[in-house]
Amino acid sequence: MSEPTVEDTGTELVAGAGGVELMRYVYRPEMPAFEAPKPYAHPLRTLRGDVVTAYRPHDHRWHKGLQMTASHLSGQNFWGGGSYVRERAGYVDLPNVGTMRHEEFTSPGRERLTWHTQAGEHWVDEVRELAVHDVEDDSWALSISTSMTNVRGEPLRFGSPATEGRPMAGYSGLFWRGPRCFTDGQVIAEDGRGGPEMMGRTASWLAYTGPHDEVDRASTLLFMAAPGTTWFVRTTPFAAVNPSLAFHEEVELPAGATWSLRYRVVVADGAWDRDRLEEYVLAHPMSGEEGDL
Repeated sequence: MSEPTVEDTGTELVAGAGGVELMRYVYRPEMPAFEAPKPYAHPLRTLRGDVVTAYRPHDHRWHKGLQMTASHLSGQNFWGGGSYVRERAGYVDLPNVGTMRHEEFTSPGRERLTWHTQAGEHWVDEVRELAVHDVEDDSWALSISTSMTNVRGEPLRFGSPATEGRPMAGYSGLFWRGPRCFTDGQVIAEDGRGGPEMMGRTASWLAYTGPHDEVDRASTLLFMAAPGTTWFVRTTPFAAVNPSLAFHEEVELPAGATWSLRYRVVVADGAWDRDRLEEYVLAHPMSGEEGDL
């Protein structure tokens, strides 16, 4: 398979290989403020050209392919939509929906962003690195790393609806929304585990397989993260995977401190079984050097 290519359109990075457009990373998005404007990757495609992300679905307009989010951050919402409020036992539309702004690419695939509250306060400086690599006969990988620095001047607390009182709603961080046809797909995870019961459990990797409409084939996404990562995963009413930043408990980031995280998302043709997934994970361990996008 040929080496990946990247084009910068001025608003998007477009990665391709073998004549197939694999990903569009939209770093200057246009969207309503209520949807928490921020960069996102959509569409993601397999090497056969099948789309494996959903964009702005009617049930959650702020879900956009694959994106970095923060659902609860010291009372602010960098996720989009309403915020879960413990005292109301439900979601409330509040004037707290922030923005993650692209500032510049300091080198190929290395992006500088700033996070601002709806009131205009600058809370986080982020450096994000993206790399398309390991393009093989039936799969390719996207590595994502982020370093988030607290510039607010006081501690920041990363949480989720679960930490605010909604059971098992621990979504926050890198979030993938799958296409409608992936509803009721198959979840396979580390150590012989799998299924929707992986919600709120820890693993270093988790995979999601779903069938496509129109064509007689399926695709698999393999998500790799640090050991001990807690996962938010749904197969119904829609397909979603999120290695959560703060599923069960809040995480405090002191003033001036930096929090660094790394992930890999493998986009594969076909319904990979457990043996194939474990073989891939063993042959492609997470490392610090993946190359540039």
